[in-house]
Amino acid sequence: MSQNIVLIITLSLVIIFSPFFAKLFRIPTTPVEIVAGSLLGYFGFLHENHLFELVAEVGFLFLMFIAGTEVDVRKVLQTKASLMKRILFYLATLYILAIAINLYFELGKIFIILLPLISVGLVAALSKEFGKTPWLELSMTAGSIGEVISITALTLASASLEFGVGVEFFEVIGALIAFIVFILLLFRALELFFWWYPEVALALMPHKDNKEQDIRLSMGVLFLLISGMMYLDLELAFGAFIAGIFLPTFFKHKHDLPEKLASLGFGFLIPIFFIYIGTSLNLEALLVDGLILTALLITVAMITMRLVSSLMFIRSLGLRDSLLMGLSHSMPLTLLIAVATLAYHANSIDKLHYYALILASLFQVIIVMISIKVIVNYWHEEAVKEDTI
Repeated sequence: MSQNIVLIITLSLVIIFSPFFAKLFRIPTTPVEIVAGSLLGYFGFLHENHLFELVAEVGFLFLMFIAGTEVDVRKVLQTKASLMKRILFYLATLYILAIAINLYFELGKIFIILLPLISVGLVAALSKEFGKTPWLELSMTAGSIGEVISITALTLASASLEFGVGVEFFEVIGALIAFIVFILLLFRALELFFWWYPEVALALMPHKDNKEQDIRLSMGVLFLLISGMMYLDLELAFGAFIAGIFLPTFFKHKHDLPEKLASLGFGFLIPIFFIYIGTSLNLEALLVDGLILTALLITVAMITMRLVSSLMFIRSLGLRDSLLMGLSHSMPLTLLIAVATLAYHANSIDKLHYYALILASLFQVIIVMISIKVIVNYWHEEAVKEDTI
């Protein structure tokens, strides 16, 4: 009982004081929470606990949910054909580079899935930090497509590692295809329904709302999609992400809803998730020979792949924003940890590479978050100088 009290108090203090340390060191809050989780976990203030793990899992799903609220399907579908081609070429380049790196260093086939992973969860955190900018909007559009591909790859990798290439594997593929088709048909049906009966949308989420119907409906949609994914035995993050997309697509009149949900998530659930991620790395593992070097090589490879691929957006974004967009996709944190865990339990990677991938996922968040802030501040100052000249 006393350990649980220490756990709750520690989490409370980290949640309260992380923004102050972030301001003191002039870095984003997320790396502070991850490092705090790692250090406090090592010294015994944070320990394994079912409720801690459960709330962290909910925090991750809520992060994916918020990421989905940043995506408007109509805007994605209205993306110019030329830009969409560049996005698809950008994503294809990531996989081509992953294959090249895999062949050159003679890594396992699982690295072809690991290296190009994209998750927009932390892009939502960047939106909270830097607001809506052209590079973040494109990052969310390209990242949304990339994440669907990544989660599909994760689902297929999970099924192949668990069942092998057999009947059950193809059952998972069938379930995933059926779910995607169902969601597309549902979105089309709801689009027509709300077009004919717009008053229904206003009734579900009225402008003047003293009963928090918008939050209630949002939570309901989130857990309905999650339960559907649980029933189909598919990746829950995919369902949470789709649930988030549902809101801006059909309830455009609730402009403040994403901000309300973000305030709830980033104020409570999401920090617990980041703290929990920090505890997943045992600091004693840092003493393993070659671990840090391997983690740094993976980190450099994954960041470099995205920076090189992002250069194709120079014409539309410019060099600065293209690099920022590439960096924003260099933090697939949870997906990277999820695939690494699956691969390790299936004996596809050894313990060294497992710990290296966990460490690399943390390195990426810390390095990228700090790099983005430095680039934004530095290039902004340069731009101001040029304007004054």
